[in-house]
Amino acid sequence: MRKSLTLLAASMTLATPALAENFAVVGSWSGLPLHKEYEAPFWGKTLPAASGGDITVELTTHNQMGLGLGDIYPLLGQGVYDVAMTVADYAVSDAPELEALDVPLIALSADEARAMVDAARPMVADIYRDRFNSHVLAIAPYPPQVVFCNAAISGLDDLKGLKVRASGRMTAKLLEALGAEGVNVSFSEVPGALQKGVVDCAVTGAGSGYSAGWWEVSTHLMPLPLGGWDPVVTAINLDKWNGLSGDTQSLIQSQITAEFEEPAWATAQNALVNDIACLTGNGDCPSGDARSMVLVDASDADFTKARDILVKQVLPEWAERAGGDWAARWNASVGQVVGVTIN
Repeated sequence: MRKSLTLLAASMTLATPALAENFAVVGSWSGLPLHKEYEAPFWGKTLPAASGGDITVELTTHNQMGLGLGDIYPLLGQGVYDVAMTVADYAVSDAPELEALDVPLIALSADEARAMVDAARPMVADIYRDRFNSHVLAIAPYPPQVVFCNAAISGLDDLKGLKVRASGRMTAKLLEALGAEGVNVSFSEVPGALQKGVVDCAVTGAGSGYSAGWWEVSTHLMPLPLGGWDPVVTAINLDKWNGLSGDTQSLIQSQITAEFEEPAWATAQNALVNDIACLTGNGDCPSGDARSMVLVDASDADFTKARDILVKQVLPEWAERAGGDWAARWNASVGQVVGVTIN
């Protein structure tokens, strides 16, 4: 009898499913390709399927919730939701050291941007742990941040005196050093700002601008990456993460790397070429109807001038804002990869 009860208990233990986990997940901009093509499929289908149904997800986005952009990660750290992802630049008011994840004009290809992000990962992990009580799961790219103008421009010098919406603080500092006036406008408000003349130009990803209809209110496109690649950081509340079993942690990390982060990076370079074609009509547009913006090719002299200002003025100013040993850490990691030293 005792043997039978022991066998029954063992069989019940084996039949008991793994502890179910539910995650409240807040994605990035709902209308942009990164969310529609990668975030939503991963959290809505891929991860729950890989867990055999043990993981369930309630997915929304920060714009659907009406969250302030600077509140997304602080609220994550407080446990208001379990997982959040958005542009790291939105958090630099609370973490100025995070600005150096997205440095303009340093990475000109997706491979270079990936190498830069990989070098920065240990710093980013420390920042999110200490500033936002969070564990970093992934860092994915938006396309390179390029310049949309509702004004006739022929090169970088024509930005002098213009009001330009930047995609992040370091980009704003670079634009100001180039003689433009940096203006703080939320992504969703840019079309109206361009149309009404609140700004003359705005920086965002080419694909983001296409999806959001910026071509309707701007005439010229300059694909000089003045805004870097706007990395999107996916992080999980640290208390939630530490409360998961080792197996669940391993499953989430392996799945998000292979099924979300890797595919997003793999398509980043071709996305830029396709997006420029969609915006200007120069080439085939796989995303819909091609538009007719004027393509402005920045000269080698434009690039050299902007990068020189970045290295000699903008990066040293960031080092002062960040304080501590962040410049030294950047030099020893990202700087080694990209061949730039902050003096």
